[in-house]
Amino acid sequence: MLSPQEREHKKGVFGRKSGDQAKKYEELYAGFCTSGYTKLLADEYADAFVNDAKKVAPGDIIQTARLYDKVHDLKSASFYLSMLEEVKKLSTDERFAFCVENLKNISKLGRWREAEDFRTENIDFLQKYSVKAEVDQRADLYIALSLSDCAAKRYTSAFRLLTGFGYKPKGKNDKKLLEILTTGIYICAKSGDNESLDNAVMNANAALGLFTEFEHGWTKAFYQQCIREAAEGII
Repeated sequence: MLSPQEREHKKGVFGRKSGDQAKKYEELYAGFCTSGYTKLLADEYADAFVNDAKKVAPGDIIQTARLYDKVHDLKSASFYLSMLEEVKKLSTDERFAFCVENLKNISKLGRWREAEDFRTENIDFLQKYSVKAEVDQRADLYIALSLSDCAAKRYTSAFRLLTGFGYKPKGKNDKKLLEILTTGIYICAKSGDNESLDNAVMNANAALGLFTEFEHGWTKAFYQQCIREAAEGII
């Protein structure tokens, strides 16, 4: 979740907000810093910035879906992402973010045929965008693509996508690398390859062991939980 300052710098994504909404965001962010990702946080964010908002920004819909995704409420995430299917005009940044989140969501829900169709429909745009995208955005795309292959039980292809796009670790506190490794755990769990699963868990724990700092008091425990859940086929 972005800090209020980071969010302020992305007015083009989230749109201009009233003073009350800015205050509400600060309140929600303070709760996030203390308690992390919770269903209550997702519900309150959805109410403040989507359900009860007079003018809804696509960025807030995507953020709402991400918050529900973090607590594994995939149906709620799917509900909000479906709102963007009716939006006639999305910026390229918004469309990319929507495509990535939607592909991840329908893949996690096991709707592999829908994932295949959505991927085919949008792959040209995604590939063109990714050429100039930031490293973390490219990683997000390949995580989403690997999840769609995983949903279709193409596990070897899923691993190739996840490991073959050239991500370079950024040091000891690399959150994106940990997310990639955790996705690898999930794919192993779904494939039923227990030996590979053990190795994937070991690699993720080793990466986490390199961390020298965490953003919030709950962050380390959250990463540990993500690793455990991925090993159980939950992501």
